[in-house]
Amino acid sequence: MALHLTKEIAKLKNKVLKLCALVEENVKSAVDAVTNLDIDLAISVKEKDDRIDSMEIELEEECLKILALYQPVANDLRYVIACLKMNNDLERIGDLAVNIARRAITVAKFSEEPIFLDFYPMMDKMRSMLKNSLDALIEMNAELAVQVLTHDDEIDAMNKQMQKQVLELIKKNPEKVEYYIHLLSVSRHLERIADYATNIAEDVIYMVTGKIVRHQHDTSFIKQKN
Repeated sequence: MALHLTKEIAKLKNKVLKLCALVEENVKSAVDAVTNLDIDLAISVKEKDDRIDSMEIELEEECLKILALYQPVANDLRYVIACLKMNNDLERIGDLAVNIARRAITVAKFSEEPIFLDFYPMMDKMRSMLKNSLDALIEMNAELAVQVLTHDDEIDAMNKQMQKQVLELIKKNPEKVEYYIHLLSVSRHLERIADYATNIAEDVIYMVTGKIVRHQHDTSFIKQKN
């Protein structure tokens, strides 16, 4: 039984890694589509989302099968439970990538308008958080996951600053409100992806240490544990 469980856990890890890679790739493409006003790239993001949805269902079924057939305990149980939670977060990140891609297509229609908002700092920070959270999962590295948690407030602050800038632009150019609202949506979706990256990091910490840091982010025990 133990050998079979080990093999099933290995298969589950492989599925998780494939889903992580596809989601991260789609987020990158969505961000590039916005910054480059690339409609073709945005369309490809929407097309790949069907595969992400299918993989999310497959992964959930795999987790439920392991729980039902092998009744894992301790580390294995924590891993399967965390995978179930992260699976949902990854699928939602995929959906947000599609939302960003849709905004890219719409914004491209206003191609004669300059993009007044500088998304690059927020995009870079979000992509770094997502990459680190997924790397932490792959490496089962709680300290790397902690780094993700420390940057969540920075993204929130960036999003609030974007909101202020957009409100000022709307006041100055009310006839362009539709355009500005689409740009604001991009900022909001980036902030939400960072939130899900934080959720994944929290689940990695739970996997590795058994500690729940959700809502508190007290991670002082990490280095003592490792």
